[in-house]
This record gives sequence, structure tokens and C-alpha cells, in this order.
Amino acid sequence: MTFQFPNLDSKTREYMKNEFDLDVSISKLYNSKRLNDLGRKMYSELLKEAIDNKTPEWLASEIIRLNLLKTHEERKTKTGTTMAKIPSNAHEMLAEGEFNRFYIRALCKIAIEEKKIIKVVRGKQVSVPREESNQKLGSKCEPSLLLNDLRENIGVDTALGLPPGPNSGLTVAIE
Repeated sequence: MTFQFPNLDSKTREYMKNEFDLDVSISKLYNSKRLNDLGRKMYSELLKEAIDNKTPEWLASEIIRLNLLKTHEERKTKTGTTMAKIPSNAHEMLAEGEFNRFYIRALCKIAIEEKKIIKVVRGKQVSVPREESNQKLGSKCEPSLLLNDLRENIGVDTALGLPPGPNSGLTVAIE
């Protein structure tokens, strides 16, 4: 199932692009450790194209088509480290997660300008929703706090817990 972004339009995409450009200008664009050398070279341009006029599904398919991910990654275990296969949905997690983060940042900027609040909504149906994700549905958030949180916590969990981790299926909408 595809991710639904309730307020995705040309204005939102323009704000997404501005947020993307901001991250690039301060060398803070998230660069997943799961990307291989070619992926690190190509990812930002593909993400930019997805933000401009494509979808996270397109981005995920390009990551696979162009073979931009490593096959294995180092993982810590109780006894040290081991090499583990990259999850089969890693391309989707990366594409959806980063597209969603820029979408949320854009909506925060728009909500700030329009003096509105944003609320948490389900953007994608997941087979087994996490309880913590279900608890966030319908909650409202101060857009300036969320925007600052997402700008500061690139590629990691945010202080406010939005979005609440990979594969949560949650996003936001302007209320």
C-alpha cells in the first residue's frame, strides 16, 4: 500500500524542497549507513527528485533498481558484533521515512505561517500497528516545536517521537 500524505500539493512540495536545501547547505542531509558507495553519491539527487515531483514509492524503487544499498551491515550483539543481512524492506524504510520527515517539516512551516496546529494521522496502513503509534493518532502538536525537533534530530528518533520510528505509517495533517 502506498503512503498517503493528506496535504501534499505544490506548495507543500516547495516547502519540502526548501527544507531539503537547508539540510544540504549545512551538510546535515541524512546519509543512511545502509547506502553503498554509489548510493551515497546518488541518494541526495534521487531524494530531491522525489520531493520535487515523485513519491516515496518511486524513490524506494529507484534505490532497488540502481542497487544503492549494501547487502549486509554490522550489528552489535551481546557478545560483540556480527554481519547481518540488510532487511528486505530497507529501501522502503529509507524512502518513506525521509520523504515523510521532509513532508512533516514542510507542514510545520505552513502551519506556523497560517497559525494552525498539526495533528498525527495514519498515512499508511500497517499490518500490525504499534501501540505507541496508535496512541499518537489524533494527537496535536505545536508546529514550531516539531519543526525544530526534526531539524535537530536528522535520521534518528526525535525528542517528540514524530515520526515514531520506521514503518509506523504515521504522518501529520494541518488541522
